[in-house]
Amino acid sequence: MKKLICPLLLIVLVMTTNAQSFPHDEFKTKEGKTLSIYFVKHSSLVIKYDNQLMYVDPVSMFADFSKEPKADIILITHEHADHYDTLAIKQLEKEGTKIILNPSTQEKLGKGIIMKNYDDMQIAPGITLEAVPAYNTTPENLKYHPKGRDNGYILTIHGEKIYIAGDTEDIPEMAQLKDIDIAFLPVNQPYTMTVEQAVAAAKVIKPKILYPYHYSNTHVQEIATQLKGTGIDVRIRELQ
Repeated sequence: MKKLICPLLLIVLVMTTNAQSFPHDEFKTKEGKTLSIYFVKHSSLVIKYDNQLMYVDPVSMFADFSKEPKADIILITHEHADHYDTLAIKQLEKEGTKIILNPSTQEKLGKGIIMKNYDDMQIAPGITLEAVPAYNTTPENLKYHPKGRDNGYILTIHGEKIYIAGDTEDIPEMAQLKDIDIAFLPVNQPYTMTVEQAVAAAKVIKPKILYPYHYSNTHVQEIATQLKGTGIDVRIRELQ
């Protein structure tokens, strides 16, 4: 089998600790700078690039964020307690921290920059963010994540695109996502996707690298099995 070579990213796997106290993968961008993605737990991630430190859905039940470096940017996908936590935000916030979140969560927190589905903005030099839909489609699960309320995010860092899906099923809007380098797809029912839905979503999005996340007890290795031969590099990281 041919070794997968990503034309946009020279990939270096790192499973030791560095500035953060979490395992991480590192990528070298076309500019020769290092992009690091740290895996906390569940759907909590940290992204570090060019002195910008971004926390995605930090929640204190998954880590003691008081021991971590302060955030330049905090991204919140929606208001559920496994994604939105005021303690974690307080521990990570410093003067000038940008807290970016969907409208209903901003109402609860009482501060932050609102992004609705399809909003986009530049959040740092060379870094843009787009909010995209994230919702349930299975009739009995619509109560968990109604259409139009929550966000997924596309983070573009000097041309490299990272899709953080948030809590969603395999929605039609995913067909609009183009040139995704790295995708994070949630896989656990009844709140997000089944393995079959995640596989279907991956085939639509066609990311170069796929990380299943938010997977609880789901057997996510099956995703790698079903996507074998598609050219998608499925990477399973410890996020339980």
